[in-house]
Amino acid sequence: MFHSESVHVKARFPALVTGLVTVALAATAATASASWKAQYGIQDDAWLEVDTTAMSSLQQRLATLDRLGVDVIRYTLRWDHVAGRRPKAPSNPDDPAYDWSSVDGLLAGLQAHGIGVVLTFWGTPTWASGQLRPSRAPKSPSALALFATATAKRYPWVHKWEIWNEPNQVGGLNPNSPRLYVERLLNPAVAALHALDPRNLVAGGATSPRATRTALSAVAFMRGMHRAGARFDVYSHHPYPRWFGRGRPETPLQTLPCTRWLTMASLQCLLKNVTQNFGPKHIWLTEYAYKTNPPDRYRGVPFVLQARYLAEAARRVYQAPRVDLLINFLIRDEPVIGRWSSGFFTAGDVVKPSFFSFMLPLAEIGRRGGRTMLWGQVRPRAGPQPYLLQRWWQGHWIPIGRVQVTGNKGFFTREVFARPGSRFRTWSLLDDTFSPALVIR
Repeated sequence: MFHSESVHVKARFPALVTGLVTVALAATAATASASWKAQYGIQDDAWLEVDTTAMSSLQQRLATLDRLGVDVIRYTLRWDHVAGRRPKAPSNPDDPAYDWSSVDGLLAGLQAHGIGVVLTFWGTPTWASGQLRPSRAPKSPSALALFATATAKRYPWVHKWEIWNEPNQVGGLNPNSPRLYVERLLNPAVAALHALDPRNLVAGGATSPRATRTALSAVAFMRGMHRAGARFDVYSHHPYPRWFGRGRPETPLQTLPCTRWLTMASLQCLLKNVTQNFGPKHIWLTEYAYKTNPPDRYRGVPFVLQARYLAEAARRVYQAPRVDLLINFLIRDEPVIGRWSSGFFTAGDVVKPSFFSFMLPLAEIGRRGGRTMLWGQVRPRAGPQPYLLQRWWQGHWIPIGRVQVTGNKGFFTREVFARPGSRFRTWSLLDDTFSPALVIR
């Protein structure tokens, strides 16, 4: 257990805890709040793909996702890996040129565990690009559309799709032309997925937040998509913080002015730009994270801040209009220093506080006088969940009132009397697990 100072009430008084849970669940109708639309998920292709042919390895990973309470997984489907050879019947998933072996077991496991999937297409095969790199667009506008059709036929239970990854930077699409993206990739794939099943929701954009020497700003890319006649259901974006380096980090709950940089702290600007270009479409935030120090001394934040920022971002998405999805990037740190250290585990598999912050996010909404409003969620399982809010007082964690029950999606809000510096945490009774301590500001 992460919190060494926690009192193991369940171990000492199992009958008491069982009784509290029973009473709390019986009171659900009176205490639970309404359901909410926000979904929270994770992307870590490398972690999920490790030895997926071994069922024991895959089942262990799926069990971890269940424990975290993951709603949805974003997974990059590499077109160039599945279709290394040109298929003769590209819309037929059974064409012998296709190799789905790296995908079938993982997607079947996610389906069996009731975990949703956002499938992101990326990586043009050399036969479609003219022997160029995966970031190049296919020469034919129908090439990706036919592959998307084959994929959707093979996995008919998947209904969330995303077309390409960060096409506004040359590492994602080269050249990073919005018109090229719309005409060769986005519009043909959207039309194909809609024709196959009207329930399919297709995200366009998948933009990175920053304007750099090799990337157009998301603002400029959206305008280009609009001029090119982009068609899609949902706009997707990666609202990483502008700050990555030494200094004061940008926090998710800041409200920054609108510029070319569209981050979590300028979420209102993202909504504004999407509306101006495409109307009131909904938004998926399909990549977001903070790196940690250790191991990244230059770009990372301390473990406790990563955990806090993760919960604050979840709260912001919960309250934002038309924002339906937030994906945290990585479960396990990449092993190379300087790469992404934004996981819930270190590269050596040491658990970080962010693991419990994803499982049991707890954030401060606001404070007025001596009153503070807290927001939280218990993510594992479906339906209302019993929980206990605790406060650190004179060297002990003490309960704040009785056991309460969350809303249907696990969310709750609580008003407490607390000065700055007070510490609170959530105890999920069914998991016997605690959130990281939240320090009131």
